[in-house]
Amino acid sequence: MADLIKIYDENPNEREIDKVVDVLKKGGLIIYPTDTVYGLGCDITNMKAMEKVAKIKGLKLAKANFSFICYDLSNLSDYVKQIDTQTYKILKKYLPGPYTFVLPSNTNLPKAFKNRKTVGIRIPDNNIIRELVKKLGNPIVSTSIYDEDDLLEYTTDPELIFEKWGDLVDIVIDGGYGDNNASTVIDLSNDGIEIIREGKGSIDGFV
Repeated sequence: MADLIKIYDENPNEREIDKVVDVLKKGGLIIYPTDTVYGLGCDITNMKAMEKVAKIKGLKLAKANFSFICYDLSNLSDYVKQIDTQTYKILKKYLPGPYTFVLPSNTNLPKAFKNRKTVGIRIPDNNIIRELVKKLGNPIVSTSIYDEDDLLEYTTDPELIFEKWGDLVDIVIDGGYGDNNASTVIDLSNDGIEIIREGKGSIDGFV
């Protein structure tokens, strides 16, 4: 059974953050708050952990559309091809925030994603998950726990999330009630801007 750990967004407790990072480094899975819906994730460098996440979601890892949660834009060059000034300006304006940006990937992607031409990058406006990524030292592979067939409370109330997912993961972080509106997904991998999904982030500046 997972541990349920309370961490506050305004001031994440360093000892609790360290505890979660330790679990991630050992290949554990965590559920954590973002600025949109709660997410399920693991250390991007741990292949076994990523396979577990894919299995929980009923997906093959190579086909899974996981996004990478980064601490800030300095992480980008690890996995993303050199981007032009215009793209960088967009990222700088809207991140951290409730957006997933699809960008052209470089050759450093984890082995499971080697054939990918693009990668989805998230920098949530949430101190808990960003502190975890910062302390871990590399991005967290992420997927939403939102399920359209499920009762809303099971994806927004940390205690009900714990009840439902506690046997599948190692830690559920209680960061308060989550949102039920996913991130807005915007593809910047080709020339131009393509809105893949409208979510919590406003698309006003993109259309």
